[in-house]
Amino acid sequence: MEEIKADFSHASVLLDETISLLGAKNGGLFVDATLGLGGHSEAILLNKGTEVIGIDQDAEAIEIARKRLERFNDRVRIVKANFSELKKAVEKIESRGTDGIVADLGVSSLQFDSKYRGFSFRFDAPLDMRMDPDSGGETAKELLAERTEEEIASILYEFGEERRSRKIAKWIVERRERGEPVETTKQLADLVERAIGRGPRDKVHPATRTFQALRIAVNHELEIIDDFLKDSVDILRIGGVLAVITFHSLEDRIVKQGFQRLAGKCICPPRIPKCVCGAAKRIEVLTRKPIIPSEDETRRNPRARSAKLRAVKKLI
Repeated sequence: MEEIKADFSHASVLLDETISLLGAKNGGLFVDATLGLGGHSEAILLNKGTEVIGIDQDAEAIEIARKRLERFNDRVRIVKANFSELKKAVEKIESRGTDGIVADLGVSSLQFDSKYRGFSFRFDAPLDMRMDPDSGGETAKELLAERTEEEIASILYEFGEERRSRKIAKWIVERRERGEPVETTKQLADLVERAIGRGPRDKVHPATRTFQALRIAVNHELEIIDDFLKDSVDILRIGGVLAVITFHSLEDRIVKQGFQRLAGKCICPPRIPKCVCGAAKRIEVLTRKPIIPSEDETRRNPRARSAKLRAVKKLI
């Protein structure tokens, strides 16, 4: 079992911009829907008159965040749950509306830096990739062992935008049929690199998109975002703010379109005679374009380079 260390050095992405948009300096009740190591929650709680409900599905992250935030005593309450369960989790604790909600949809540093969770090919580890290892859900290893070649190729293309998905899936299944299933991060990374090659100028490992796709599929990440946005607006008070940080184009597109619908903009194809997307003006978009990290932040924290922050304010 990996030793859990209370390492608070990991920098939360777009922290100042997020706290400013939330209006935490004015006090109030806030929800950190993806608590992680507690960076955003800590920044909120440093303001007088603030309370935080922190939600996370990772027991290791919760233990570290709890230690980090213990000095705030009863101003912080932590719930073990997936952010898709936001509405139920918050309403169990607090019946009044919330003044702000933040969600950082990226994988936490704790998970990426773990030698045992299978999120990174920097370590040779079992292909797990579950955000909540206690969930009993399908692991990435099981997915690659059970899905068809067509299904694997579809996952890599849709969730990783991997153009050579068919070739990678073919190699995975051929290896499986030889009685050598892909079971570790190193096996998968090596297979992808051999299958599609790596140019001398390539800065990004060729398996990066494959790992992203499998992680999204295992944790059903994209399926739950739209409902999360609607549930968040439901539990916000009038004037409350929802701030969402994404790290790749698929997430950002879902958030952008979800906010557009909630702002009353129909996104149905123009030839459809009647709106079926459910657009209704409940919020005001505060970020016409997504806020991205400064050069200084990306220099200090390279993992921030793909981050995008979007925020909205509840109207009704």
